[in-house]
Amino acid sequence: MAATAVLHSPPPAAAPAPALVQVAELRTRLAAPAEIAVVDVREEGVRARDGHILQSVPLPLGQIELRAGALLPRRDVPLVVVDAGDGVLARRAADRLAGLGYTDVSVLAGGVAAWVAAGGIAYTGSNVYSKAFGEFVEHAYGTPRLSARALKDKLDAGEDLVVLDGRTLQEFETFSIPGAHAVPNAELPYRVHDLVRSESTLVVVNCAGRTRSIIGAQALINAGIPNPVAALENGTMAWLFEGFELNRGVSRAAPAPGAAGLDKARAAVAHLTQRFGIQALDAAGLAALEAERARRSLYLLDVRTRAEYEAGHLPGSLWAEGGQLVQATDRWIGTRNARIVLIDDANGVRAAITASWLIQLGIGEIHVFTLPADAQGLERGPEQAPVLGTPPAAATVSPARLAELLAAGAVSVLDLDTSLAYGRGHVPGARFAVRARLPEGLDTLPDLPLVLTSADGRLAAFAAAEAGATGRSVSVLEGGTQAWAAAGLPLETGESALLHTADDVWRSPYQEAGDRHAAFRRYLDWEIDLIHQIEKDDTVSFKVYA
Repeated sequence: MAATAVLHSPPPAAAPAPALVQVAELRTRLAAPAEIAVVDVREEGVRARDGHILQSVPLPLGQIELRAGALLPRRDVPLVVVDAGDGVLARRAADRLAGLGYTDVSVLAGGVAAWVAAGGIAYTGSNVYSKAFGEFVEHAYGTPRLSARALKDKLDAGEDLVVLDGRTLQEFETFSIPGAHAVPNAELPYRVHDLVRSESTLVVVNCAGRTRSIIGAQALINAGIPNPVAALENGTMAWLFEGFELNRGVSRAAPAPGAAGLDKARAAVAHLTQRFGIQALDAAGLAALEAERARRSLYLLDVRTRAEYEAGHLPGSLWAEGGQLVQATDRWIGTRNARIVLIDDANGVRAAITASWLIQLGIGEIHVFTLPADAQGLERGPEQAPVLGTPPAAATVSPARLAELLAAGAVSVLDLDTSLAYGRGHVPGARFAVRARLPEGLDTLPDLPLVLTSADGRLAAFAAAEAGATGRSVSVLEGGTQAWAAAGLPLETGESALLHTADDVWRSPYQEAGDRHAAFRRYLDWEIDLIHQIEKDDTVSFKVYA
């Protein structure tokens, strides 16, 4: 191991207290057309459990350096930081954001507690803005639905139908309805035509719960498909309620459309463009928006498949598969009323359907840019999300050396990845920890040098200062847990040793321990009730198009 460093951070100079925003002012600003970002800096699991403001986006304090650059691309955007109410976490986050170059940072006085006390609604759960929108869509448009029992009867009878799973390919491989095709939601209007026998074939769209089933089915209807379409009511949860089996480990991605299917998909673009007023950009128009980045936030989001993105994408663009972008806008878009450019291939089908939903969500100024077949100057490979700031200097240790030190009982390891990732696999003996809670709990560990790890080591590097605040010797695992696994070293599974409570992430009903069907029922009741919450919420700005 390289010589370990004892990190003694000098007391920082007292920063001026951030400005306070009162609830009434925040409500007024959320209703205005100007840009504003509201970030909730609690751990995502805490935020989901205890309730949050609908228009806020999650930006946990410990993740700010890794996520703020993409989520909040303009450094002078008006930025309101929110916590539960005591202001301690919000102040820490505001100071950190200011240190990273954000110039218009304020704190909501009294946090979520003050919002609720003033008559505002606090929403529990994750990706709630998008999931509430799904319930809104079903009620506004009367999206047809089909029960799991009815679907199974039709499948057993050999009726003319096709089941299309609107989740990601990875989710499909985890479990799927037997016979279904994997067609992530934005791909549906693009690939559906080659999957149906005729215009009378029934198309059933499913997901794991409700939102993507509803949005996927309504997307096909909005795109003008002549076939009968239905959403699988309550998704694979309902399928399991009935006692039906799911496939596991099956890959069945829909193929790219043939010539006839592509012609039909292109016709959908014209239909969607006219109905929803989609704005298309040429190269000059895109350049004009990029030239105005200093005064308007701009998101460049590529909605194609991962393989297409990595084969060549616009410099500075991030990958946001279209169906997932609609499902979880708060993962990519932190600023309300910003400019959002959706990038697609020359056909533009996936960008058009994604744009149609973002327009109805009412979150910003939506544009579409299609890449010409001979586009030049593209970048290749995985996305490179911006990282803000520089981690403190800290010693590093290789995976092989760490294995030796662990065998000798000479170090303690802290894993700062999510608790879900930690449970899937971690360095044997490592303890799960939350960066924002450090150095809390370190006094309970053996008096040994600390080695920090995270997925790729970046978060661990930023956490070195907090871990070293008590004077311990701290180093960082080179390349993180990914490098450990790549070196062929063993991983331990399960949430076996927790330094901090594993409430850092929201857990889906499929990930909860105990009675899974009871968890499904609670989740479905919660999701269905969202329509009643938003009916009482005058801050919601969803749109309906005749």
